[in-house]
Amino acid sequence: MRCLSFIKHIALCGLLIFSSLLQANPSEADIRSIFPKLTRIGEPQQNPPVLPVYQLDQLLGYIFETNDLTDLPGFSGERINMLIGLDPQGLVAGLKVLNHHEPIFMHGLGEKPMVGFVNQYKGLSVASRIIVDSRQSGKDDGSGTVFIDGVTKATVSVLVMNDTVLASALKVARAYLDGFYQPPEAVVKETVFQPYNWQALLETKLVKSWPLSLTELDQGLPQELADYPDPELEQLTEELDVEMGELAGQYFYTYLNTPVTGRNLLGDSEFGRLKQVLRPGEHALLVASTGMYSFLEPGFRRGTVPQRLGLQQNGLPVDIRDLDFFDAGMPDLGIPGMQQMRIFRIKAQSGFNPSQPITLTLNLDLARNHLLRDQAQFESRHQMPGELFDIQEIVEVKPQPLWQRLWQDRIPQVVLLLVILTVVSAAFIWQHRLSAHSQLMHKVRWGVMLLTFGFIGIYAQGQLSVVNIYTLLLELTNGFDLQVFLLDPVLFVLWSYVFITLFLWGRGVFCGWLCPFGVLQEIVGKLASWLKIKQWKVAPLWHKRLQKLKYLILVVLVGSAFWSVSLAERLAEIEPFKTTITLYFDRSWPFVVYALLLLGSGLFIHKFFCRYLCPLGAGLSVLGRLSLFRWLYRRRECGSPCQLCKVRCEIDSINRDGSVDYSECIQCMECIVILNNPDQCAIEMSQNKQRNRQQRNKAQQSIEAVQL
Repeated sequence: MRCLSFIKHIALCGLLIFSSLLQANPSEADIRSIFPKLTRIGEPQQNPPVLPVYQLDQLLGYIFETNDLTDLPGFSGERINMLIGLDPQGLVAGLKVLNHHEPIFMHGLGEKPMVGFVNQYKGLSVASRIIVDSRQSGKDDGSGTVFIDGVTKATVSVLVMNDTVLASALKVARAYLDGFYQPPEAVVKETVFQPYNWQALLETKLVKSWPLSLTELDQGLPQELADYPDPELEQLTEELDVEMGELAGQYFYTYLNTPVTGRNLLGDSEFGRLKQVLRPGEHALLVASTGMYSFLEPGFRRGTVPQRLGLQQNGLPVDIRDLDFFDAGMPDLGIPGMQQMRIFRIKAQSGFNPSQPITLTLNLDLARNHLLRDQAQFESRHQMPGELFDIQEIVEVKPQPLWQRLWQDRIPQVVLLLVILTVVSAAFIWQHRLSAHSQLMHKVRWGVMLLTFGFIGIYAQGQLSVVNIYTLLLELTNGFDLQVFLLDPVLFVLWSYVFITLFLWGRGVFCGWLCPFGVLQEIVGKLASWLKIKQWKVAPLWHKRLQKLKYLILVVLVGSAFWSVSLAERLAEIEPFKTTITLYFDRSWPFVVYALLLLGSGLFIHKFFCRYLCPLGAGLSVLGRLSLFRWLYRRRECGSPCQLCKVRCEIDSINRDGSVDYSECIQCMECIVILNNPDQCAIEMSQNKQRNRQQRNKAQQSIEAVQL
């Protein structure tokens, strides 16, 4: 055995060395697939590491691997290594995934959607603002913003890939291509301040005024304004009686980080609050407007990226996102007829330099009819006075981690999840009070379970899996990285809660209340009850034997993970969670048939999969044995003579002596509902009958004594 282990480690080391060599020197076939006209490959460049590619003496571009330039972990915890070709104009010549361990692409959707996703980058410019948004896929609004299609069920993976492509390609472009130079950073002089009113700010060019007339709108579009059935334009022209010299809108904008603009416009307290809201290295841009035509598109949602308004610097797009700053309404700046005011955040990693000229763009996308659309862009240029800044050599700011952006985007989901978990916690803490009202108890549990299935499972994709268990074990073995687990906020919160409650109440908190597939089995069981399908009773001996099967499956899965993660992920398909909850049965027929068979078995044996096959339940059961409390109340008479709770326990986790097998119990609380309701507990009903009989006998004896 030691010899085999030694050989295995030698083989693994050899494989890693071989892989690293391949990564350091991509094959000519891979490079030729991106640059088919190459005749020679130049000497490697090291800062950053790239390979120049030539056709004779003409430079075709640069080839590089993302692992040499970025360190962004994917959903699996491993980086997604891609080979990218960049031509001299900054266009992506091609892209190929060299190595990844993303479970959704390896054993779920397959790699075809991944290939389709990365192929969208071909021909796109690094100077573009590339946003993954399937709703607007393929749209180019002319402002340098390009929308590409995401992959359903693989949100985290494709966002990691997008960040990886853009970060590495921009780093190469700035190092080797003309037009991508990043000037030295400008630092605001905090001591420069002079009180100005609104008019003075305009006169000193600290605030830029940008009037836009109907004539300019009309001239900037290929058709006349009247040819566009746009509600905003129609309302605008009606209000102004179609006088083309009238203003469509007047827009005002300024860089807000400087005291001379921020303090004068917002006041000291609000300017101080703005500085607290902005993270280190971030910038704020204030935009206000008068007139009828808004700088924000209809349906704009607060806190998001505007589509109509854009910002450019040095010919490159700069991402801006609404800060949603004015909680108590817009301040009075003294602007007559002001209609709108927003503050936009500019991220630290955008390369934005406030001392350099900026270009504000108004990007119109108008429907001429149901088939044709026209785009137009209107620009205004402005530069803040140089005396407001100290110019320093640029210090590269580390981009905001992807997990932080994901948490910001999924705050509503996390909040609703926390509400659900709070309800579950309350139900467990006050379970005896709640179970005394059987109808309320059933409504609470079914309400939580339906939210678990619909919101946690289907919408938020919060189905826990045994894969998470051995991912954690491998992380602990290879060096724990918390960011890997933070990439999915819902899973992180849910796992944290389940782990804590394992030591309070055991596995039943998750298995009986918070498992989407478990709820689906409960629904199947309820359907069987409505259809009056006779339930098959598993003999006690076979029931005990079958219960051990899930523990054997758990051992095999965890053991295989240390041998091969890919093998373990394939074996984890014994869980039908991916087929039913993640992919909605949109898989090849063997997976669908398997999942349907498991659900169908639940029509005859309640929660068949949970009881006998679920490796996740087995893993939680092992940890649940360390729970500190035994909350399910039992009476002295339970098991001897009363067997009512055992008979009614659909999961068959109550022993003949009346005790509860907590390692198998899913904490549905039906047994304590029976015990806490005198009209359901057989012991209580028997004792009530006996007391009533005794009272009747005493009453009869009293009557007889009186008669005598």
